[in-house]
Amino acid sequence: MTIRLIVVDDDPLVRAGLTLMLGGADDLEIVGECADGAEVPALVDRTGPDVVLMDIRMPGVDGLTATERLRARPDGPEVVVLTTFHADEQVLRALRAGAAGFVLKDTPPAEIVAAVRRVAAGDPVLSPAVTRQLMAHVAGKAGGQDREAARRADAATRLAALAGREREVALAVGRGASNAQIAAALYMSVPTVKTHVSRVLTKLGLNNRVQIALLVHDAELSRQPADRLGESGRSAPGGPRP
Repeated sequence: MTIRLIVVDDDPLVRAGLTLMLGGADDLEIVGECADGAEVPALVDRTGPDVVLMDIRMPGVDGLTATERLRARPDGPEVVVLTTFHADEQVLRALRAGAAGFVLKDTPPAEIVAAVRRVAAGDPVLSPAVTRQLMAHVAGKAGGQDREAARRADAATRLAALAGREREVALAVGRGASNAQIAAALYMSVPTVKTHVSRVLTKLGLNNRVQIALLVHDAELSRQPADRLGESGRSAPGGPRP
């Protein structure tokens, strides 16, 4: 399957370089490019991309605003933001807006191609563990203690609305566990784990696993021991673990 891609960056040299690099992959097709976030909605409507590579800083409508608008659409394309900083509160805002992750502009070409493929397959290009590190780094710069406390309280309230197994799966996602790891820890099948993840996304109004990880981190629940995925710490079905 060919992955349809558009590139959004105000630097024509960056656009040309990305287009040349990504266009060389057999399964990627560059279907459009533009220099401003204001042009993105119309370009998406015309070309129907699977993935948008989005620069953050642009002189007109910035990439963060454009990302929020795209991800608010019912069937909006996945977004990977481009940045020159690996720990930037603007990147955190993009993740909260529903971006599937971010790549640095100096990332090796093969890794950018791999990131696009992963996003198109439904996997974030930023692991939950790295997301938590990013958030911890930015937290000291992003507002005062009152704001932090309000965010933690809101996250805890939202997670409390999940059913028991859903909450256990959400906590595991928050610790960076893969579907296979969650299945082994909770004695589920991988398809069952995927079903629970989908339900968590729907109930919480989120777009991807990265946002689940951010919410869990906000609530500070990801610090629970690995063998106690839920508040009750109950054993998995079928009795105690061997």
